[in-house]
Amino acid sequence: MLVFGIEDPQIWLAYILCILSALGCMVYGALNWKGGEEEQAVKSGTQITAIQDQ
Repeated sequence: MLVFGIEDPQIWLAYILCILSALGCMVYGALNWKGGEEEQAVKSGTQITAIQDQ
């Protein structure tokens, strides 16, 4: 695979894995875009309940 002058397949593997990792992070972020707000509401609700119980 002599493209762009890079002959070593391990270098190509590193490039491909970096690109796939970045795409995976973007997909994960898009799927969980609003998920953080719901978790925060549950946590704050639990804290309020714990304070009221004291």
